[in-house]
Amino acid sequence: MPPEDPAGGPRSDAGATRIAGPTPVIRPTPHARVADNRPDPAELYAALDLGTNSCRMLIAQPKGSQLHVVDSFSKSVQLGNGLEQSGRLSRSSMARTIGALKICRRKLETHDVRRMRLVATEACRRASNATEFIDLVHRETELPLEIIQPEEEARLAVVSCAPLVSAKTEQLLVVDIGGGSTELVWIDLTRVPRHDRARAIMRLHAGFKGAAEDPFPRAKVVDWISIPLGVATLKDQFRDVTDDAARFALMSWHFEECLAEFSPYADAEGDADPGFQIVGTSGTVTTVAATHLNLRRYDRNKVDGLRMTTQQIDRVIRGYLAQGPDGRRNDPRIGRDRHALIMSGAAILQALLRVWPTDRLSVADRGLREGLLYAQMSADGVLDDGPF
Repeated sequence: MPPEDPAGGPRSDAGATRIAGPTPVIRPTPHARVADNRPDPAELYAALDLGTNSCRMLIAQPKGSQLHVVDSFSKSVQLGNGLEQSGRLSRSSMARTIGALKICRRKLETHDVRRMRLVATEACRRASNATEFIDLVHRETELPLEIIQPEEEARLAVVSCAPLVSAKTEQLLVVDIGGGSTELVWIDLTRVPRHDRARAIMRLHAGFKGAAEDPFPRAKVVDWISIPLGVATLKDQFRDVTDDAARFALMSWHFEECLAEFSPYADAEGDADPGFQIVGTSGTVTTVAATHLNLRRYDRNKVDGLRMTTQQIDRVIRGYLAQGPDGRRNDPRIGRDRHALIMSGAAILQALLRVWPTDRLSVADRGLREGLLYAQMSADGVLDDGPF
């Protein structure tokens, strides 16, 4: 099944932000089952991404310049259900999420993970009862969940996609389509030697501006934006439009309007620029890729790094529209957790490709969790110099 979106929620300052202190150590309980051949806990790192739609976690260890995944977890929790109307996280949504987080807690205990970063994104940034929810998570699970701000979320998504950037790329747009928000980061690589471009992007985990004394050539962040519309929130805004095709068109044009202040590089004639690359990371993008490849069973190795033309993407989207809601619901290439959200995600994707001067999209089955892992390992100096 295609992976779920790194989720978020509509942006607001209502949700209180927690500033995390030193990463707590979770010790295994006497009931935790431990395998005799497990990796050394001292080498393990965990990253958890809690968003509007899903709760997703990776446990990994460094292997040279790569990440070796030891365990993973992904579950649709729909934390943001009803948030668009009430501005609050509902009790039922919080209960579902706590249940998923308890499973994550058990996995962390089983592997005796000592280094971790567990973050929540847009849904908690917006919710007026976010502080109450974070306190509940701590009481019920003892997990150190923190709410991160849009810039850090964007930075970490960019870092995770660095290995997919072509050495020929001079202008890069990284797009992370979430459940409640969409992050876009435009990066200028013209001053970075071709052989160092992936590493230069990875160094952005420390900040978009960088340090003045940084001896390495830097990738220049020209602009970035966090749009408070993702697959769930965009769908909710147009839920009253009953016609499937009309709803899709309205969603796409509405999202394009939100890009008006973030398109200084767009070509008025729509000409493709060979030095420009878009990398898309999200469940929407990987689902479109899986449909294009006609994968009845999702295969990350076939999807991650795939380059799709705009014509191929348009063909997939037209197919979704021809299927209608019932057809999409029964399409195994879309998946049970994705069918209700795929058209709002496709509307966002179509709007992006209309505006920016490229005829190809690079598909990334990676995102915030991988960025969190890389940032932790980089800070500890346990990764070889080079892309993971």
